[in-house]
Amino acid sequence: MSFKIENDWKDLLHDEVRKPYFKQLWGWLLQQYDKERIYPPLDHVFTAFRLTPYQDVKVVIVGQDPYHGPGQAHGLSFSVLPGVRIPPSLLNMLKECAEDMGTTMPNHGYLESWARQGVLMLNTVMTVQEGQANSHKGMGWENFTDHVITRLNDREDPIVFVLWGSHAQAKMKMIDCSKHHIIKAPHPSPLSAHRGFFGSRPYSKINETLRAWGIEEIDWQLPML
Repeated sequence: MSFKIENDWKDLLHDEVRKPYFKQLWGWLLQQYDKERIYPPLDHVFTAFRLTPYQDVKVVIVGQDPYHGPGQAHGLSFSVLPGVRIPPSLLNMLKECAEDMGTTMPNHGYLESWARQGVLMLNTVMTVQEGQANSHKGMGWENFTDHVITRLNDREDPIVFVLWGSHAQAKMKMIDCSKHHIIKAPHPSPLSAHRGFFGSRPYSKINETLRAWGIEEIDWQLPML
């Protein structure tokens, strides 16, 4: 199993990846990778966990499933690798960040610097077939990522959960709002961004919450590459 995570997630997820549903999911996935074009590449599926250890999580940004175009998905929700054209939803996120925080628009959509500061970029379904959005929905990933959110909710240190759109907001019932903080808005997709995502100022709200908790804020400025 390519579940190579050498940080605190390894022990936290040890039992979950040995459950029958996950073994079935993983066996099916390996067959899919063998005969179809699946994203992200197999060794990038767990990038979010590698870059953001459990104890370092300050913010969780919940996405739906990976980008299904060639070379886009690399295991962080909404992010694309350097050199890949910025997708529309991410472009709207970066525009809102510039408006909210005064950041400069970057020349890429690679969100690694956010992840390394404690922003867990989690897709609730972690793989997809090329050109077919939601093609791996209902195959078991939802059970796994619900477990991840549950483990994060159990944590003593508080976390800001960012839920954009109805799919992400369905996870609200799993989060203890007396301990953690939820920021919600419409999805940044071009289909819904003008219905309340633009002007929602999520980045400054996240930092205000972290500051009130005495936790170091996120530097939202992506470095130029």
